[in-house]
Amino acid sequence: MSSKSEYSHSKKKVSKKEKRRRRRRRILIIEIILLIILLLFLFVWLKFGKINFQNIGNIVSNNLDEKTEEMLKGYTNIAVFGVDNRSMGHYDGGNSDSIMIASINNDTKEVKFVSIYRDTLMDVDGNGKYRKCNYAYNHGGPKESLKMLNRNLDLDIQDYVAVDFKAVVDAVDAVGGITIDSISEDEAVFMNVAYKPFIDEELGTKTADVKPGTDVKVNGVQALCYCRVRYTSGDDFKRASRQREVMQKIIAKAKKANPIELNNLIDSLFGEISTSLSATELMGLATQLTSYQFGDSAGYPFDKTTKTLSKSVGSVVVPCTVESNVNKLYVYMFNDSSHQCSDTVQSISKDVINKTGLSQGDAVDYSQYEGTQVADPTTETDSEGQ
Repeated sequence: MSSKSEYSHSKKKVSKKEKRRRRRRRILIIEIILLIILLLFLFVWLKFGKINFQNIGNIVSNNLDEKTEEMLKGYTNIAVFGVDNRSMGHYDGGNSDSIMIASINNDTKEVKFVSIYRDTLMDVDGNGKYRKCNYAYNHGGPKESLKMLNRNLDLDIQDYVAVDFKAVVDAVDAVGGITIDSISEDEAVFMNVAYKPFIDEELGTKTADVKPGTDVKVNGVQALCYCRVRYTSGDDFKRASRQREVMQKIIAKAKKANPIELNNLIDSLFGEISTSLSATELMGLATQLTSYQFGDSAGYPFDKTTKTLSKSVGSVVVPCTVESNVNKLYVYMFNDSSHQCSDTVQSISKDVINKTGLSQGDAVDYSQYEGTQVADPTTETDSEGQ
């Protein structure tokens, strides 16, 4: 009896020890999981902490009808500014060398890019001052530029992303370079002679010359040179097309990047971005990157010509007319062919006609220079990994 009692007592003691051991293991596992979550949160916070977040408040838009307001809620529209300020990391002013609108269909995840030609004649301050549209950023930063875009295009853009020269260079290098479809002899000359020496000096780099041809692999500096070429056939219309091509190529490579490449992209790029988007909003957009389908890209205005106005204004791109171009913009971005322009846009359209003497019949066909890109580059075979 005594032996059986001792055995039973020993078994109970072992069971209690085992229970305590299992409890400690569970607690340890929970602690490890919590630690991993904390480290991941810290990692993300440190990454996003590099970004220059700007609270710009609510951006004024035109008095749009209820149908238009409801339709626009189905899209995320973000202005993207490439800033030429000769002072890296400062985004409150300087010429907006590149102005784009990225429009994301929230349901289908289709993304369209529209370049706003930087010399487009627009009401830049809401008080009837008509200048090249890059005037607004130079005189009021991203907030005034967003207000200008909303005013002249009947949009309701509330957010922006601004980058400088170095961001383009680092983004391209972080994804291992990109492949440009075609570089002409004229483009190569301007890239190598007019832009590369200056950019190399600014960044402390030494970059090889680019050779003309098709499917040309370029690094960051070479891609930036390509973006900046202007004095060849097509002038700023072709330049805007090059900028859209480079942006789409970067995104296409990012969609296929491995974790190390993505980390390099984040490390190199996040410190060179200014944005009104919150960290949460950026994270939401980033997590859906692989779901995005990149559709067409185009330049605005669609129907246009050029004209030199007064000495203070210079040579501008004239929409022929503002009202008809805004209607075409709605068809292109939102598949909405029933848009009725607001009173503000109708008034601006009349002002532009009066100031320039140009109307719809004066438009010139520049389509051969605009190089509209189509479809998602990730669905095509390329030579970038070879």
